[in-house]
Amino acid sequence: MTDNRNLFVALRAAFPQDLDGIAVETDSGLHYSWSDLERGTAMIANLLQSLGIEEGARIAVQVEKSVEAAMLYLATLRAGYVFLPLNTAYQKAEIEYFVGNAEPAVVVCTPGNFGWVSKIAFQAGTQHVFTLGDDRTGSLLERAAMQSDRQTPVAKGGDDLAAILYTSGTTGRSKGAMLTHGNLLSNAEVLKDYWGWKEGDVLIHALPIFHVHGLFVALHGALLNGSRILWFAKFDPKKVIERLPDATVFMGVPTLYVRMLAEPALTPQACRNMRLFISGSAPLLMETFSAWKERTGHTILERYGMSETIMLTSNPYFEAEGERRGGTVGFPLPGVSVRVRDDQGHDVPVGEIGNIQVKGPNVFKGYWRMPEKTKEEFTEDGWFKTGDVGRIDELRYVTIVGRSKDLIISGGYNVYPAEVEGYINELPGVAESALVGVPHPDFGEVGVAVVVPRPGAQLDAEQIIATLKGQLANFKIPKRCFVVEELPRNTMGKVQKNLLRDAHKALFA
Repeated sequence: MTDNRNLFVALRAAFPQDLDGIAVETDSGLHYSWSDLERGTAMIANLLQSLGIEEGARIAVQVEKSVEAAMLYLATLRAGYVFLPLNTAYQKAEIEYFVGNAEPAVVVCTPGNFGWVSKIAFQAGTQHVFTLGDDRTGSLLERAAMQSDRQTPVAKGGDDLAAILYTSGTTGRSKGAMLTHGNLLSNAEVLKDYWGWKEGDVLIHALPIFHVHGLFVALHGALLNGSRILWFAKFDPKKVIERLPDATVFMGVPTLYVRMLAEPALTPQACRNMRLFISGSAPLLMETFSAWKERTGHTILERYGMSETIMLTSNPYFEAEGERRGGTVGFPLPGVSVRVRDDQGHDVPVGEIGNIQVKGPNVFKGYWRMPEKTKEEFTEDGWFKTGDVGRIDELRYVTIVGRSKDLIISGGYNVYPAEVEGYINELPGVAESALVGVPHPDFGEVGVAVVVPRPGAQLDAEQIIATLKGQLANFKIPKRCFVVEELPRNTMGKVQKNLLRDAHKALFA
């Protein structure tokens, strides 16, 4: 194989000439040089290779966020194996499923979970279980310390697997999305140009590293640019704002922006050296978009991607390419094609709502050991069905209006939750809302609104419904409304509508 597309090789080639410079600075005051990353990943890669595991073996990892955990990811690529990150919130039954499904050769867990995780792993036939703490402890590092700090990265083709990411599985079992070295590298290279990464950029990394946003988009972005990273083990709005003057790029989910807006220290002065604020993983409310602009003078760049495709679209960074529009996720990225089709598979007119389908070098290889499911999720002509519903306007801006599974069909009419939520969120005293469909004997399905008030506001559920009646067609009006303190969210800040549906499914039974 002449063309080595090993993602690690590309990232390593972007390290600065001076390997003694600081690559990562943690919130606990530790400094890692580029040389530390080079040597640390070599030692862990040598340890993995010394185990005699087969080519293409999976390395499953459920550990707290640490620089060493990121090194383990890079070492896995370097040694030519497949990285399988697992959400730290997963419990016993979930880990049993993932380990049984992926059959990893190696499992790495936090020291405190070794007892139950190792039992599951060994029962499933995993040969090696290591521990890795977030304080540089654990058997993985103890064993790696005995290895050489030199290692030749294993040659990989663009089509070789680099990672398997299990989708959050709001319907049915989680599916393992197979991402290749080519998928990840092509996307990182496109974003480097599209987001204007340049010399001297410094990234604040405050996201978890078991999913696309923190592990791939943020980490690859900084490494491919040879940029210093200010590393936060957990997001703390006060501490992040304190470090903004030392940084130029920040990536977050909408919740992080909301939490920073609640801090008086967030000022234009605090953001004086910042170049770019990026938001993704969940929809950014128009109100947050506007409030951020007003408070900091910066316009958040919203983008759209998923586990199966990494990044698909983005609002423009450079003014010459257009404005950053709140409520949209921008344009298809260079090399990525996006189309909107109706349920019969025909293109919908410009500006009309339909099913979003995509194609490009970033689109995954398929679902791990699910050939039928993979076939089902691609069209005859090779486009991936994202499961998202949205529209593309005449200027090519893409707007996501929800997941197709969240679509409510009431009395034969389509109700898009995002549209109704938009109206509810505009009402005085409303912080946010979610609309879900529940079974109904007459209409098949009806909408139920769950609304969160702003601090100190008193909301009347009946009054909310009455107000909407003057604004929307009758079939879109929620049949019931509930006022609650907060909406259930997953670790990425996405509202878990499946839990809301379950909670209210018997309302009209």
